[in-house]
Amino acid sequence: MQIRTLLVGSALAALLAGCATGPTDQAATEMEATSVTYQGTLPCRNCEGIDLNVTLNGEAQGAAAERTFDLDASYRAHPQNPPDENYAGNWEVLQGTEQDPSATVYELVPDGEGQTYYFLRVDPQTLELIDPNLRRFQNSEMLQLKRL
Repeated sequence: MQIRTLLVGSALAALLAGCATGPTDQAATEMEATSVTYQGTLPCRNCEGIDLNVTLNGEAQGAAAERTFDLDASYRAHPQNPPDENYAGNWEVLQGTEQDPSATVYELVPDGEGQTYYFLRVDPQTLELIDPNLRRFQNSEMLQLKRL
């Protein structure tokens, strides 16, 4: 009986000692937040284009508070020279569009003022701006951002 108690105690001590060493490098890497940036130039009626930079932070499966974004827009050669626009907030993953029920759509909701943006995930390297009804625009190729 004492040997069995000694073996169980030794196994428990070894288990606790393994936990006390902290996470392995792989586990620490998995716990780090991810960040993905997409860039592109959108068409503009009154200027040469709108340079758009979108950074998505966090994981789709992560907590809502950890899914944040930053969106920066700059107007090229606009006659009124408007200031750059900067928005930050949270993003959600929506499933499906009218044309493709299995499509992935990112909904970017800014904190405070600002419009909600919807981006269709065309492929892992490309996001495309779509309308609030989750429909693609006719000039969809001109509304695409590429992953950096």
